[in-house]
Amino acid sequence: MAYLQLNTKSLKHNFKYLDAIFKKDRKEWGVVTKLLCGNELFLKELLKLKPKTVLDSRLSNLKKIKEIDPSVETVYIKPVPQRSIDDLLAFADISFNTQFSTIKAINDRALKLGKRHQIVIMIEMGDLREGVMREDFIDFYDKVFNLKGVEVVGLGANLNCMNGIMPSHDKLIQMSLYEQLIEAKFNKKIKWVSAGTSISFPLLTKGLVPEGVNHFRIGETLYFGNDIVEHTNIPEMKQDVFLLKAEIIEIIEKPKNPTGLVGVNVAGEKPSFEIMDYKETSYRAILDIGLLDVDPKHLTIIDEDHDKYGLVGSSSDMIVIDVDENKANFKVGDLVSFKVDYMGALTLLNSKYIGKRII
Repeated sequence: MAYLQLNTKSLKHNFKYLDAIFKKDRKEWGVVTKLLCGNELFLKELLKLKPKTVLDSRLSNLKKIKEIDPSVETVYIKPVPQRSIDDLLAFADISFNTQFSTIKAINDRALKLGKRHQIVIMIEMGDLREGVMREDFIDFYDKVFNLKGVEVVGLGANLNCMNGIMPSHDKLIQMSLYEQLIEAKFNKKIKWVSAGTSISFPLLTKGLVPEGVNHFRIGETLYFGNDIVEHTNIPEMKQDVFLLKAEIIEIIEKPKNPTGLVGVNVAGEKPSFEIMDYKETSYRAILDIGLLDVDPKHLTIIDEDHDKYGLVGSSSDMIVIDVDENKANFKVGDLVSFKVDYMGALTLLNSKYIGKRII
């Protein structure tokens, strides 16, 4: 079975690196766990690092986190379906909200349960995903402050996830000003001004985050050690937290050109091929993983000759790679290692057919 490997040493290194930066700049941060898809083995390793707060977009994942460590603060990071409010109050200490009708429903249910639920109100800052419109936010906060079953602990914004709108110094200053306006008008203290996700982290390292913005939600940069604005690795961080290991189930020298009438393949594509010498051959390795588990475009082979290797094709349960003259002497039963990007890891973690291991 192919498996995804979590390197706990590299994860710990990246966590400590980020934690030191946030502490130096006097910012709070939480770890976004949605990538882990509720995998208990991986969640336990993450929670050993003692993050103050974990954030997820699935209530079932937050339930698993609370089962592992009831003391950790949990945050639900998308507007909750009203039919899931009971689960929200059971497994999330804080939730992100944008609809007054939903907040009112949370409030009413919390009062019946003798609870007070904490909420962050999201403001629309241009990416056009979730968020209260800026011209409406004062009236919105006014209505919410009158509710007794919820406590407003923050304002936040999401950027880049929907339409690719980037965070900027100006947008973060606007958020800071909104917090000051709310505190001045309503005489209320807002604990968090949540600047965003890993996409905002490079602004912090460049000194472009205003003092009033004091909270970050970090996932991708923790797990992959990357600057997702510049699409580069952060030299001080590790990039091998996740590795995919796939077993070779066939390796045979074959012609480079297929023969016969070309039709539509299982993925609904009609392949095209370069005209080449039909006598040319290369070794092709079939791996025990397929499109059902991951799109190969999210994988990078780890081998000194990987620049010579190429993806030949893929079907639902198999991926075929060209290993040229097979100088690495691959054979059936060998494991081929791949780096994975965020979307690759996400689909692999969501696949029940891929094993999960730690080192």
